[in-house]
Amino acid sequence: MHIVIMGCGRVGSTLAHILEDQGHSVSIIDQNPEAFRRLRSGFRGRRITGFGFDRDVIAEAGIERASAFVAVSSGDNSNIISARVARETFGVDNVVARIYDPRRAEVYQRLGIPTVATVRWTADQILRRLLPEGAEPLWRDPTGAVVLAELDSGHLWVGEKVGALEEHAGTRVAFLSRMGEALVPDRATVIQDGDIVHIMAGSDDVERVNAAVAARNGEDA
Repeated sequence: MHIVIMGCGRVGSTLAHILEDQGHSVSIIDQNPEAFRRLRSGFRGRRITGFGFDRDVIAEAGIERASAFVAVSSGDNSNIISARVARETFGVDNVVARIYDPRRAEVYQRLGIPTVATVRWTADQILRRLLPEGAEPLWRDPTGAVVLAELDSGHLWVGEKVGALEEHAGTRVAFLSRMGEALVPDRATVIQDGDIVHIMAGSDDVERVNAAVAARNGEDA
């Protein structure tokens, strides 16, 4: 694929290197030509100096043949405007914008522009290191409505099938962590000793799911 990145900071340059290593062609835009010094000497992609929301600039970056556009500059307004230009003017479907303000991220997510809310993500990661294991979700969507979380009492389901757990707790098992590797189960997958069960649920529903699991196992005991 050809991918256009706006912003050659630490995130943008890292993305450019990873994507190029995976065999994609990359153009990267930044208003400051000094920012391109973050790119390795062997970087083969195009470096374009300018603003990512300038139509001529992103056209020079090859937006008309791009499969994706990523806006990761330091400015929320610049990121969202350039993302909208890429999608609405040039018809790029796969567009992602980094937004520092989580309230703005929620608004644009509802408008159909995928966003990464940096402040919310960073806060979540810090909380996961401060609070007891399982107290904070592994991931939440920008609106806060859906979370990925560890199941508190997953170890009590050893020997049971994933489908039984899902049916009893009224939830969806996203994946299992087994011996340091991730496993996407089906309903017939048997939970083994040491597995960590991760569920997808509404943010207001995680407590109910954990209570249902604990109550069921209390009855069995």
